[in-house]
Amino acid sequence: MTLSIVIVNYNVKHFIDQCLHSVYAAAETLKSTLDTDTEVWVVDNNSTDGSIKMLRDKHPSVHLIANSDNPGFAKANNQALREILTRNVEKVTGNDDFILLLNPDTLVQRDTFVSCINHYLQHPDCGGLSVKMINGEGQYLKESKRGFPSPATSFFKISGLIKLFPRSRKVAAYYMGHLDNDQVNEVDVLPGAFLMISRNALEKTGLLDESYFMYGEDIDFSWRIKMAGFKNYYLPTTRILHYKGESTRKSSMNYVYTFYNAMAIFARKYFSTSGAKTYTIIIQLAIWLRASLDFVKRIASHLALPLADFLVSFGGFVAIKQLWAMYWADNVNYYSDIYTWVVIPIYILILLLTSWLAGGYDKPIRVSRITQGMSIGAICLLVFYSLMNEDLRFSRAIVLLGSLWSIIATLGIRGLLGMLNVDGYQLRNGRSHKYTFVGSDEEALRLQNLFDSLGIEAKDTKIISPNNCCLLDNQLETDEIIFSGRDVDIKDILNITIFQSRYIKYFRIMPAYDDVLIGSNYTNSPEDLYTPDFGSIDNPTNRRSKRVFDIVTSLLLLLASPILFWFQKRKKHFFADCLSVISGHKSWVGYSSSLSDTPTLTPLPNIKTGVFKTCDCMPKVKNPDLRRLDETYAANYHLFTDISILFINLMKI
Repeated sequence: MTLSIVIVNYNVKHFIDQCLHSVYAAAETLKSTLDTDTEVWVVDNNSTDGSIKMLRDKHPSVHLIANSDNPGFAKANNQALREILTRNVEKVTGNDDFILLLNPDTLVQRDTFVSCINHYLQHPDCGGLSVKMINGEGQYLKESKRGFPSPATSFFKISGLIKLFPRSRKVAAYYMGHLDNDQVNEVDVLPGAFLMISRNALEKTGLLDESYFMYGEDIDFSWRIKMAGFKNYYLPTTRILHYKGESTRKSSMNYVYTFYNAMAIFARKYFSTSGAKTYTIIIQLAIWLRASLDFVKRIASHLALPLADFLVSFGGFVAIKQLWAMYWADNVNYYSDIYTWVVIPIYILILLLTSWLAGGYDKPIRVSRITQGMSIGAICLLVFYSLMNEDLRFSRAIVLLGSLWSIIATLGIRGLLGMLNVDGYQLRNGRSHKYTFVGSDEEALRLQNLFDSLGIEAKDTKIISPNNCCLLDNQLETDEIIFSGRDVDIKDILNITIFQSRYIKYFRIMPAYDDVLIGSNYTNSPEDLYTPDFGSIDNPTNRRSKRVFDIVTSLLLLLASPILFWFQKRKKHFFADCLSVISGHKSWVGYSSSLSDTPTLTPLPNIKTGVFKTCDCMPKVKNPDLRRLDETYAANYHLFTDISILFINLMKI
């Protein structure tokens, strides 16, 4: 017998490295127990994180297919499946060979393959098989078993009723909630993260449907397995760790559209014409509903904090105004209503705007960004104040005191959010992060060296020997547990993570063969400190400043167009360029080189195509190093660079 494992990789180098080591361990157990060989195929969908080099250097036994583009999950799997079927064409077909589709962000237990193959041998009707999946935070993944989609199941899922009745056979049919998570059962849908199929079933079912780019192909495949006369089984007697979604953003609208569109493709294939139309309508409504809810949620999340800042600042400004009027003018009604309801709100809006431009609303919160931004705003207010007519100069003291109050109030709001443990609002409080490391003393030393290389201060680290894992059966006073992949078995890691998930949020693994920390929330690697960061242009504050510069400059150029237009060397492009920049299709300054010019180099952060290029800062220099110019621009971006390039080329718009 042979087990062929297919893994599709896309920019998750450290995850697939760890995954492959767990696969090798499970393959050894399979060989010694059932005398079954294992081969591994990896299809890389044009990763840019060094995955291919890592695979060739560290895993030479893997059959690697390196794509020059990203054809999608189904097509990539089929590339390997065709090779597997072709290579084994002379073998006697039957239920003696197996294929496993496995995600790169998974870890399998040592007994996983043995348990699965044994189940096949004991159940000749088994065509497809999956196992119990646990995420990196110790939570059971409901995707481990699912039912086929239908208008009713989709409605219950989209409407949220499935959360109210998670055990109902009808309402929770999408996740087959009526079935016990810890019992072997026949199910409808097998997850693409771990989908095992016998060669016999694959030959009768056919390959994955390439109409699906991502999501839905596992549902379609599971349907065809059952239509071919086989059964799909859920096997919870063994488990895998599935970090889930490391290479996709499931909160994005692109995910929403891709996922629900996959459901529509499935409906058109297998439902009656009328049923497919009904289901398609439901799917379209679901997409629009989700998009609308997502839009409202985004607006609310973006406006909630600025609105709170505005209201608290306004209250403080009004109180300061009243006190100043009482003690300075001896008249509580000294200032007009216009000052209260028009001028003061304008003051506050300017303070909040400068805070936003300085990164005061970026996460994680930095006190310096808020104070610097609002201080600049206060200076702007005082400058404008000095330029105003005497009749419009209300009080310099109120501007200063109100600005000071606004700084204190906004910091206080963020401090309150930090006390409530709202993500992104924890201000630095000096408390050291508490780590618990499960591993040998030798591995603990390796962890400390890794901490040092990452610049992590870990003064409060508790070390627990793998032989004393019983200590982990109690609640620990720690912020994060780190496991040694060399000393602690995946099965023990899962047991501990599941138990401690009630008390602890963060769990990570230090793999046996790589100095890196891997977890669901974040991954740290020393090599990140020595690779091109390009963090400057990718910084949210700089991106925002660049965009504001583009808009303001375009508006000023349009205002000056009655005069400026006649001096332009490319008059027909002047208005088109200004409008393109305002609409966001272009930026005034962009890269000189394109990705196609340097496909083997680390990609630069994505920015809009420029009306002018980085090389336009030196128009008289022949054959400049375009890539170096772009790298310098990206890594050391400053708004003055855009201003300089635009000024140099002002007559060439």
